[in-house]
Amino acid sequence: MGLPETIVVKYTEEEAEYVSLRPVVQQQFRGFELIDMILSVTGKDLSRIQHILRSGTVVFHSYRYWWPGFEADAPALREILSRYPDPDFSRPFRSEDCLEVILESGGSLASHSVRFQRDRASKRKFLRTRSFWACLMRFSREVGPAYREYSYAAHADLYSAPVERDQVLRLAVEAKRYATRAINMQTLESASFSQIVFACPRS
Repeated sequence: MGLPETIVVKYTEEEAEYVSLRPVVQQQFRGFELIDMILSVTGKDLSRIQHILRSGTVVFHSYRYWWPGFEADAPALREILSRYPDPDFSRPFRSEDCLEVILESGGSLASHSVRFQRDRASKRKFLRTRSFWACLMRFSREVGPAYREYSYAAHADLYSAPVERDQVLRLAVEAKRYATRAINMQTLESASFSQIVFACPRS
């Protein structure tokens, strides 16, 4: 069968304890909204998506969601998945398309990370002619990020490059000089980062 038009989904914060005391919220999802959330966990893995729909549960952003499980046939799911972008390793990095920069301690967005959004990092300190975002984009030209993947969670192509400790400390110095108080600079100095990631949503 195809996807139901609407699906009653319950969710609560995920807890390590056996019995959760968190409140349970109930919400109606449209079929494509549920698929959109599952894609963020599985990517375009048809069999995994079918399994999750059948089992009726998924953990996403520290919340557990559940619904009455159902069978979804492969042709219907393939048609839905065809509407989502695929990774494209031929896409060059363009700084003007970048909306977020992530410093991470491992090789995935699930690891410890610090994020800088363009709209916030582009704000200038009083009497400064440069923003911290301009520093980050200049840094992108230095490290030359390579295409990594398309992230269904971020709805963006991700480009990454390895970073050394001295490079991160240099960014911390520039953050102190150019970034507004909305950015936490202390984490840049104390944490150990190995990758810088540039997220570029597609048009």
